[in-house]
Amino acid sequence: MIKTALTIAFSLQALLLAACAAPAAEPVAAEPPPTSIAPTGGEEKAAYLAELESYYGAPSQAGFGSAVFTQQVASADALEEAAQAQYQTFVGDKWEERGPQTWLGPWKEVYRRAEESEHDIVAELRAIDDFEAQMQVAMILDNIDNAEQARQALAVAYDDPAMNDVRAYMLGDGDARSGLRLAGRHVDGQGVFLVFLRD
Repeated sequence: MIKTALTIAFSLQALLLAACAAPAAEPVAAEPPPTSIAPTGGEEKAAYLAELESYYGAPSQAGFGSAVFTQQVASADALEEAAQAQYQTFVGDKWEERGPQTWLGPWKEVYRRAEESEHDIVAELRAIDDFEAQMQVAMILDNIDNAEQARQALAVAYDDPAMNDVRAYMLGDGDARSGLRLAGRHVDGQGVFLVFLRD
């Protein structure tokens, strides 16, 4: 009996020692919280830009017709420079072939949104007091497929309360081609540019 009891005692002692020597189990990591799939501000902007592009065209180097460009603009002072850079991109190889002076010769500001003014881009463009500019405005607002929807897309982009800086520029080559450049900048620096150029 004593021998049997000692054997059992030694066996229990061995099991306890083995349990103490065994490595501790690693803790199970907690499940991360679910990620939100709500649309971000960037996705909302992409939606209105896609709508604007569907009527006026995606970025291109066609040098004719219309196109929509976007880029970050560091400050209001840099908006005109950015507008000219995007204009150069649109004209493509012809910019260097004919020289920057050709394409920037007719460049002039014909409209600038006043601070605290009502944001109504369609009315603002129609009110520009420049005969040549009004010819281009009519092409952009009226002489386009699905004109009413196109004007609505313009309004979504440029009537945004955060779009405080909006300007319009005449452009062309001083010869056969003329057009209009619409440039806007959100308070967060997002620039939206519409270019229109025709014979």
